[in-house]
Amino acid sequence: MHLELLPIDSPMNDEQDFKRHEGEQHTGLTRTSPYPVSRMARPYDLVDLAREIERADATMTAVVGGKLELIADQIRRLQEQARALLAAAERDAALHRVECRFQKQPGGVYHLYERPDGSRYFSLLAPADWGHRPPHAFAGSFRLNTDMSFTEVVEEG
Repeated sequence: MHLELLPIDSPMNDEQDFKRHEGEQHTGLTRTSPYPVSRMARPYDLVDLAREIERADATMTAVVGGKLELIADQIRRLQEQARALLAAAERDAALHRVECRFQKQPGGVYHLYERPDGSRYFSLLAPADWGHRPPHAFAGSFRLNTDMSFTEVVEEG
């Protein structure tokens, strides 16, 4: 790039060096002007406008990125809840299919045992009722809730 220096005393031609806007001038109120009309106003510079747009783009990118990250976290949590819900529903469905020779009532606690052949059954008798020597392997105690789901009951002691 070659720059040409003008002598200090050389006259500058305004028409040649600076082009003025030759379009239609704003004739309305000053506050409705698309460009500054006051001599006290900051000069309207295209570079400043470009910087402002760049800052707005950067801010919008950060804001949108943050919101999308929040949504992604919410989706992950919802997926975890859905997996847990499906696992509980599968367990509850399997427990409802376990052999039971009495009618289960919501609020009741039922004790699950497993025979040596792998078949399972519910009993009203807890391991303690058998003198801590039940006839088959104890697999857990469950409370039947009003929504027909099971909650595992943890024995204390």
